[in-house]
Amino acid sequence: MSDNALSAWIGRTEECHDCLSLNLVTRIAATFGEQAPLAGEPLPPLWQWCFFQSAVAPGELGGDGHPARGGFLPPADNRNRMWAGGRIEFHIPLKVGAQATRLSTITDVQEKHGKTGALLFVTVQHDYLQDGQLAIREEQDIVYREPTPPKLASGDPMPEGAWQESVTPTPTLLFRYSAVTFNGHRIHYDWPYATEVEGYPGLVVHGPLMATLSVRAFCRANPDARLRRFAYRGLRPLIAPHPFNVSGRIAAAGRAELWVGNAEGIAQKSEVTFD
Repeated sequence: MSDNALSAWIGRTEECHDCLSLNLVTRIAATFGEQAPLAGEPLPPLWQWCFFQSAVAPGELGGDGHPARGGFLPPADNRNRMWAGGRIEFHIPLKVGAQATRLSTITDVQEKHGKTGALLFVTVQHDYLQDGQLAIREEQDIVYREPTPPKLASGDPMPEGAWQESVTPTPTLLFRYSAVTFNGHRIHYDWPYATEVEGYPGLVVHGPLMATLSVRAFCRANPDARLRRFAYRGLRPLIAPHPFNVSGRIAAAGRAELWVGNAEGIAQKSEVTFD
């Protein structure tokens, strides 16, 4: 696709409305083995990713299980999709049980060439609003890459953290997270597809799941901290059911460094700013 054709997608918008229903919140909490917040209480950080999902019919899905491209997002035929990272600003908490709106805008589309071939980078801004107020602003980075063997080691060893939690990504955890996020990407639950089509050695842990667990570990280690910003970047996939660690440390006043990984190195790096 030419640069002019790609740039035509910049500025496209989409508006989604949803109720942050207690029923779904209870299922998310069960997925993580946590107590569910009550109606009117704050939605835990990054749980907004479980809402505002389009109910796409089976015939409108691509071979990878994602919605067929060329609707809101630009087409990227014969490429594998990755949620590469993003940046999030927390303004006020979203409240459980209330209506909310997500306004999405494509802010950038770029074709680049790396060691693994052509890469299409798409940046989407999501504004989450409730009662007319901006609660969360997010920039999401999506990458479409040509089918190539996945990078399974980052080369970055895991640092020593001030806190650390161990996670075993069972197929049940991955399936449940796919279910509560209505994520049909087959690499997370379809072992033959993940291994035979996309070339992974097993089921792949969701990038958003890693980010959610990382922020949860930070909040548990720093219960009085008030989140302001969270920026994260994926470095390589993690494969189920091999355990991994979510760790972090305070780097400076109001700033923490977080990472997710195992003996093969870091899989996701992130940074939190907080009050």
